[in-house]
Amino acid sequence: MKNKFIFHLVNRNGGTMKQVSFTAPVTRLATVLFLIVISFVIFLGSDYYQLKRTSLRMKSLDTQNSDQLIEIARQRKQIQSFATEINSLKLTLLEINNFEKKIKIIANMDEPGKSGLFGVGGEIPDDLNTNVPLTKKHNSLLREMHSQIEDINQATIRQEEGFSNLLKYLEDQKNLLASTPAIRPTVGWVSSKFGYRVSPFTGKRTFHKGLDIANRKGTPIIATANGIISQAGRKGFLGKLITIDHGHGIVTRYGHLSKIIIKPGNSVKRGQLIGKMGNSGRSTGPHVHYEVRLNGLPVNPVQYILNY
Repeated sequence: MKNKFIFHLVNRNGGTMKQVSFTAPVTRLATVLFLIVISFVIFLGSDYYQLKRTSLRMKSLDTQNSDQLIEIARQRKQIQSFATEINSLKLTLLEINNFEKKIKIIANMDEPGKSGLFGVGGEIPDDLNTNVPLTKKHNSLLREMHSQIEDINQATIRQEEGFSNLLKYLEDQKNLLASTPAIRPTVGWVSSKFGYRVSPFTGKRTFHKGLDIANRKGTPIIATANGIISQAGRKGFLGKLITIDHGHGIVTRYGHLSKIIIKPGNSVKRGQLIGKMGNSGRSTGPHVHYEVRLNGLPVNPVQYILNY
């Protein structure tokens, strides 16, 4: 009898329920088939596991890639927005520079040889193209932005220097205007003008170096511009005399006073009381002899009285 393999099927109680027998070849074939099936199942399971892992990894990479694309798009949008701001900043700088030029024209301020806002020639860099396809020309736009930022920085420095010079010039002009005689030294009527006249004392034709303004004795005399008192006391025929040095080569003199209120070395402002009208010295009556001298030479005071 050929070798057989007998299998006994038992129940829970250990009793034999059924007996199955197989010949040895059949059993070996079944065992081989079983092993093949098990190997195939294990292979399929492993392959499925690898596919599942790959799928999860790809899904994760897709998510990361999507996030990166969103971040790249956001950054590109920021770059385009920054490029727009650079164009706007250049326009603003140009408007400020044009405003500075207008002020300098009004102030009659010349700056020969000054270079333009963006260097010699003053040409403004072309506007950045904010619609450029960044996927292809990203680096070129960034290089151009960097270059223009450097230009704007230099232009800002030049603009600051321009306004500093303008401010200094206007300050000097302000000081010059404040130091330039511009008002009457007192109230009253003009009794003798600047220029040649017949002297009331000699009857001869002489040159009158100032302007005589007559009024009652004690009428206030004021400084016609800011300055420093260089003289305050008696001076020959002019009697009690005040001399004010206004700088810039301008000097004013106030003669025939009855009273001097300030002292040499005092600073005075335009409109400040400095003395009282009188007829000290050689005078025919109460008045003030008012002189304006430019670089030592007498000039017509009327030219320096806006409210004449």
